[in-house]
Amino acid sequence: MTGAEATRPLVSGFLASLRAYPERPALFVSGDHVSYQELGTFAGRIAATITSRAAPGKLAAVFAHRSLCAYGGVLGVLLAGRGYVPLNPKFPIARTGRMLALSGCNTLVVGQECLSGLADLLEATERPLTVVLPEVSQDEVAALAARFPDHELLSRERLSDCEKVPALPIGVAGDDVAYLMFTSGSTGDPKGVAVSHGNATAYVDFVAARYDVGPDDRLSQTFDLTFDLSVHDMFLSWERGACLCCVPEAMVTAPAKFIRDQSLTLWFSVPSVAGFLSRLRLLRPGLFPSLRFSLFCGEALPGKYAVAWQAAAPNSTLENLYGPTEATIAITAYRWDPEKSAARWGNEVTPIGWAFEGQRTCVVDESRAVLSQGQPGELLLGGSQLTAGYWQDATKTNESFIHLADGKRWYRTGDRVREEADGCLLYLGRIDHQVKVRGYRVELQEIDLALLEVCPSAQVASVAWPLHNGSADGIVAFVSGDATRDEEVIIQRCRDRLPEYMVPRKVRFIEELPRNSNGKIDRRGLAASLDEEKG
Repeated sequence: MTGAEATRPLVSGFLASLRAYPERPALFVSGDHVSYQELGTFAGRIAATITSRAAPGKLAAVFAHRSLCAYGGVLGVLLAGRGYVPLNPKFPIARTGRMLALSGCNTLVVGQECLSGLADLLEATERPLTVVLPEVSQDEVAALAARFPDHELLSRERLSDCEKVPALPIGVAGDDVAYLMFTSGSTGDPKGVAVSHGNATAYVDFVAARYDVGPDDRLSQTFDLTFDLSVHDMFLSWERGACLCCVPEAMVTAPAKFIRDQSLTLWFSVPSVAGFLSRLRLLRPGLFPSLRFSLFCGEALPGKYAVAWQAAAPNSTLENLYGPTEATIAITAYRWDPEKSAARWGNEVTPIGWAFEGQRTCVVDESRAVLSQGQPGELLLGGSQLTAGYWQDATKTNESFIHLADGKRWYRTGDRVREEADGCLLYLGRIDHQVKVRGYRVELQEIDLALLEVCPSAQVASVAWPLHNGSADGIVAFVSGDATRDEEVIIQRCRDRLPEYMVPRKVRFIEELPRNSNGKIDRRGLAASLDEEKG
């Protein structure tokens, strides 16, 4: 399944639902329901504007956040036959500008909520852009248009009309990019992963059937668009005529009231949410009777949190999903059994389970020899969800995407696992300096590089801490040598360069960074010192 004939565009499911359920709610956001017809019309105007006014291109960026424009912008870009590149207003402008530059986009869709940051973004952009502002009036945009004459700013009054139901984009092939996500990169530059329509629809087709989604379902949306798990929420909902319910920013970590008020039927979040509610003793038995499925992904799921959530959602089937962006959202799952799983995994990390139908897993040693069951090693992934590699980076692609003796193509996850006798995979941690912080994938080297920009004459190291089953609450920085010893200044300067989840919470100043027997910085030793300090 690689050609245009074999794969439908990702947006085709939304169009089918639009025709079948025009008056049903497609989206709940900012306190309002939006019907499929309303969302289709909004997205159609964006698509028509891009098609008629913007220069040709394969990708278009969306600079919007938890709004009608965020979701309508994603659909509009796809309806225009382009892949979307999500940009996050919570990221530093320098990082967002770099993502925009690396993507090569000549078109930018901007939500009203991001208008205040648009000037800084345009200031940092050298390429002329067509900027589509579906919710912004001509009066509001006039000053910006005069200030940036090289960019074409199109207010809501200047958008093209879309009187008909949007049509399926023409000429979209299965290996064309559906979306481009940027993750943390060890070189200091964000690392792009291009996910094709073929990759994405292989995933959506499988999970739509697995969870039997229908037009009466209401799905949560907890993730920012720059987190690839958001793709699951959007396109699983719209594939089957369901309603996507965007959790307000202030309720993402404590969503109990939202789940109940909106009568959600499918929940999807990082396990940290369950952990937060559990630690505060807010997961009361029977709290979420409306949930049919409860899905967790993005970091290790402690069994005790699965037990607590299952009790709170007694009518729900709970699953722990696993998968990196390079393998499209998630590629394995473990279905929790309230009796058997609790007895075995209640005090341990929940397994990541078995590969989805049509996907492959393999465990290898350092020489890439395939290991037998029971032996721990690196997890490799393969199948139709495997992406083409890293955006415009053949070197990094060739390092991470390999061929074994079987001739098949595999992705090296960097995760240590062990395969049980029944084929179930157990997650054992990382084999490198990549960590998970509140569900986000982070390269510690990228934080180190930011610290070196702030403290150029110092030695630095960042540590994910405290760790809970392979995932961290935050980052602590260690600095030695001739450097500023003002913790607040260092943290603020890192905040100007890094997303909030990568910014060190604390800075520790020490005489010398410890080294291990190989001469490398001993991050484990640094983390142990923090544990001792905590007492």
